[in-house]
Amino acid sequence: MTKWKQALAATVALGALSGAAGAQTAAPTKVRFGTNWVAQAEHGGYYQAVVDGTYRRCGLDVEIVPGGPQANNRMLLPVGRIDFYMGGNMVQAFSAVEEKIPTLVVAASFQKDPQVLLSHPGQGLDKFEDLKKSNDILVSKEGLATYYQWMKTEFGFKEEQTKPYTFNAAPFIANKRSVMQGYLSSEPLKVEKAGNFKPVVHLLADNGFDTYATTIETRRDLVEKQPQVVQCFVDGSAAGWYAYLYGDNKAANAVIKKDNPEITDEQIAYSIEKMKEYGIVDSGDTLKHGIGAMTDERMKSFFDKMVKAGLFKADLDYKKSYTLQFVNKGVGLDLRPKN
Repeated sequence: MTKWKQALAATVALGALSGAAGAQTAAPTKVRFGTNWVAQAEHGGYYQAVVDGTYRRCGLDVEIVPGGPQANNRMLLPVGRIDFYMGGNMVQAFSAVEEKIPTLVVAASFQKDPQVLLSHPGQGLDKFEDLKKSNDILVSKEGLATYYQWMKTEFGFKEEQTKPYTFNAAPFIANKRSVMQGYLSSEPLKVEKAGNFKPVVHLLADNGFDTYATTIETRRDLVEKQPQVVQCFVDGSAAGWYAYLYGDNKAANAVIKKDNPEITDEQIAYSIEKMKEYGIVDSGDTLKHGIGAMTDERMKSFFDKMVKAGLFKADLDYKKSYTLQFVNKGVGLDLRPKN
């Protein structure tokens, strides 16, 4: 057994000891984990935990159920068709409280939301606040209803500056004064390949949009009745992310490509590079508490910004959207490179 695998086995043993004692000798508990989009590197930690046997070592047989344009895995969670769901950001979790849906966030695999805005170099649009100079900000309906409302209240952007984003980069590439929404690990590469230039990347998270993202959600009844299952999944996912980012991820990537034949090795490599470069998964509180970390302070900060932006009423009991019961235990820190 390699030094890496020895550390991985020791890390996952923490999950077994925390409430799943004896799970290694009993039949593993079958659970289904639904993602919110087709398989990609941004789901890599979960795939890694499956192929490495990480989940199984603490008592779970995990089936990953990919999402996509024709799937709505979020709807399957409350009705028990899946046991865990990969959420987007905390806006969805706050909305679940508002709509009295009995789900909650138990970990945050991403410390930063990968949402970005792109601009052209050499156009005086190099800083986030400079983007207000553009009258061609391409934003989707969902973006306009969420983070753009925050941009209005925090920075003074106006809705009349926006135009519909159709998930086609061509209008942005053609108009040097335009700005386009995107995903850190996707659109910048597409623009670079199609437009033959590197766009300026503005990560919303680095400009105050401090939501957690790629969250792990589950049902309240599972937390109450089978906390050891939730703990195992959270711990296993954390270990999986360390292994995927810093270890041998070939087997995980092979399964990702099997589930999503259209993805390329170039796209996977680019996504991993950007997740590391910008500290999407492993930064801030994870350096002390481990991947998946969450704090009450971050939750309150983001909720207050969303109230100010008009997305939620101030009296919403947003604390019902998450629990810190399963995180901040330092699981996996021994797997992180020392330098």
